[in-house]
Amino acid sequence: MSSGSGNILGDYLRARRAQVDPTDVGLPSTGVRRTPGLRREEVALLAGISADYYLRLEQGRDRNPSPQVLEALARVFGLDTTATAYLLSLPAARPGGRRQPRVRREQVPIGIRQLLDVIGVPAFVESRTFDVLAANPLAAALTPGIAVGSNRLRSIFLDPAEQACFPDWERIVVGMVAAFRTSLGTRVDDPVVAQLVGELSLGSERFRQLWARHDVQPFSGGSVRIQHPDVGELELRREKLTIGNTDGQVLAVYHAEPASPTAEALALLGSLVATNSP
Repeated sequence: MSSGSGNILGDYLRARRAQVDPTDVGLPSTGVRRTPGLRREEVALLAGISADYYLRLEQGRDRNPSPQVLEALARVFGLDTTATAYLLSLPAARPGGRRQPRVRREQVPIGIRQLLDVIGVPAFVESRTFDVLAANPLAAALTPGIAVGSNRLRSIFLDPAEQACFPDWERIVVGMVAAFRTSLGTRVDDPVVAQLVGELSLGSERFRQLWARHDVQPFSGGSVRIQHPDVGELELRREKLTIGNTDGQVLAVYHAEPASPTAEALALLGSLVATNSP
């Protein structure tokens, strides 16, 4: 679920510490370890800080570490650029502070809506919390979960029909949960987010495991395989493009290699959609 404790920084440090194999940072693997990963005192030693100070950071008793300390911890944990930037942003989060007001009904810019109608490939718009805000007919025909009003995480973790569309389901969900954390930033205690995370945690053991890892990764292009009941397997490229002047909306576009079997299958799917349109 969401952090609950209001100690987002401490939650992240504990999760990262558990993911580091001692041998990867030059420590011996001898001795019995009750929990996986590094011990607190080992993290402190490697980062060049006192064990007591690191304990205060994890427990939330010190919420103002310097960027130099956080960068040292990032090096210990082997964080990439995205994860390091995420770690550096966490001290800015304050429990019980004034939350940013949420827009009750997000509006997709009119120009993006027009683009969806003419782009000619499957495309949809999702919110910061992965709600589908708009989709063209070709995107809606790809999988059951690309429907306006649905949530991409809820569909991929809780809907068996949606899961059946993805032969590489495990790879897909690992990336989605990490991208979800990146999208949220420090907003994990937002009531709407907490409700969604709670529902997914209760309904999916795999989501609960991945959420507890606190992984983050950037939005980026990638490949995705979709098993479609009418046109067979599709090997698509996925692009995610941030939409300016919105609260984190993203345009997701699927496209195929020109003249490939998938391009032909997409053309067939487009014909089926056009035929079935009222």
